[in-house]
Amino acid sequence: MNTSATHFSDWHIPLSNDAITLEGGLKSLARVGAEPQEVPLMVRLVENPAFKLPGFTLFHGAVDLETHDAIHIVLGRGLLPEDEAFTIGFTMGSTKKVAAHEKELFSLISKYLYPAEYKFNQRCIRIFKDAVHLATVSDCLPLDTVDFNEYLKLPVGDIRRELGVEADL
Repeated sequence: MNTSATHFSDWHIPLSNDAITLEGGLKSLARVGAEPQEVPLMVRLVENPAFKLPGFTLFHGAVDLETHDAIHIVLGRGLLPEDEAFTIGFTMGSTKKVAAHEKELFSLISKYLYPAEYKFNQRCIRIFKDAVHLATVSDCLPLDTVDFNEYLKLPVGDIRRELGVEADL
């Protein structure tokens, strides 16, 4: 882990660091992460379940910011655009419900409608789609259904094993 990170682009807890607790990882992230109100409305509309219409699912795997941050840590991903693409794609794919049209729609929105600092380029879209596929073939639990508050005191390696996140994939 880059414990001296002072900017979000430098923050990363690699998969090899499976001893840090989820709580410790979240505290280190809080020192460099964006505040929830800083996330643009377009991103929240697409990715946050608080904006979900009853009986209507635009995208499977929508999670709140705290859950999204915990998933970054469990997946061993940093905060660069490629890491965001992987984290979102893996979370969506872990539901085992994402159809091809959903991947394409999310790709278009993230490429053309997201604010500049959140836009996905072609590389990020490829990573996103690969992560959806990887999670679909994985045996992990649907990450959007996990209450990560129950895991705060556990090392992330134990959390990965319990959730079925196959680090070797």
